[in-house]
Amino acid sequence: MIYADNAATSFPKAPGVADAMRDYLDRIGASPGRSAHRLSIEAARIVFEARETLAALLGMDDSSRMIFTPGATFGINAALLGLLRHGDEVIASSMEHNAVMRPLRHLEGERGVRVRVAQTDGSGLVDPRQLGDLVTDRTRLVAVMHASNVTGTVQPVAEVSREIGPVPLLIDGAQSIGSLPVDLSRLGPCLYAFSGHKGLLGPPGIGGLCIGEGIDLEPLVRGGTGSRSEREEQPDFLPDLHEAGTPNAVGIAGLLAATRYVTERSVMSIREHELALFSRLADGLRGIPGVTLFGTADPERQLATASITIDGLSPSDAAHILDREHAILVRPGLHCAPSAHRTIGTFPAGTIRISLGPFNTADDVESILEAVADLAQNQTPPG
Repeated sequence: MIYADNAATSFPKAPGVADAMRDYLDRIGASPGRSAHRLSIEAARIVFEARETLAALLGMDDSSRMIFTPGATFGINAALLGLLRHGDEVIASSMEHNAVMRPLRHLEGERGVRVRVAQTDGSGLVDPRQLGDLVTDRTRLVAVMHASNVTGTVQPVAEVSREIGPVPLLIDGAQSIGSLPVDLSRLGPCLYAFSGHKGLLGPPGIGGLCIGEGIDLEPLVRGGTGSRSEREEQPDFLPDLHEAGTPNAVGIAGLLAATRYVTERSVMSIREHELALFSRLADGLRGIPGVTLFGTADPERQLATASITIDGLSPSDAAHILDREHAILVRPGLHCAPSAHRTIGTFPAGTIRISLGPFNTADDVESILEAVADLAQNQTPPG
């Protein structure tokens, strides 16, 4: 079996992730920050180390501004609903995932937030100057997906940050963390939401939101934090302000193990490995008659994610054949990003997405190319 659906969730997970989660459940089990006994203290230590390790990976000086969430979607909602008020304006790229677009459309209807969509080029690449020119006195936020989950296109977020000036930038980092170097200290005011189960190679159900200096958000959820228990008002300090309820400590334990693995292997090493695989994959796909590859022509502006169509074969049929006849696992369809598919011209059928990860090999790529070439030549839907 060749797993090529890493943009949905990574598989296999990093070495040590399952062991760390099992150890937490078998040996610790206590709730961090809710008691003073040894097991609770040990649980709190794991949460603290995970926060520090992630902050270091992302170039953050203050780890308290790294908030644990159930995933990138929750973090994005916390940012949007916590920041935007009636009459505010948001500029979003046309490549955004529904994790951004759905809460924005909700705020458009419920709070009168004005949503402006900046069209990218046909490869899904934003123009930083265009975004800067769109900023007005009403603009409260600019939202850009760091790397597209559809085409793998990597956006120039540093240039975007410079062009929009003091306006905060919301970065959807679900696809970029662990796969691209990220240094938030080099950006202007920003919010960075991420998942733990994709490029970080950790478990599902855990992620985070990094809140830049000078940005204040209303909490999305309020409740127990283990701190200031004598008060019935939510604590006003970070991270407690945004971490109500018992944390997913077993998920955080797994995320800590995954982040340590990514840090030790190094993001640049992972990037070089994936870039080499993608370069061969892209070159091979472009040489197959009847196959169209979407995204940029520059591997340096790409993740190891390829979106393709095959003439005469629907994406769903192609994915079914790849699975049943070639044991290659990919994802067809719209990938929860209809705006992105409208941008690249593949709506409503979508594409076949081949997303490689750090554990894929050159042999995997050759097998994928042989299978796609076979599909393109035969073009026979499954019976």
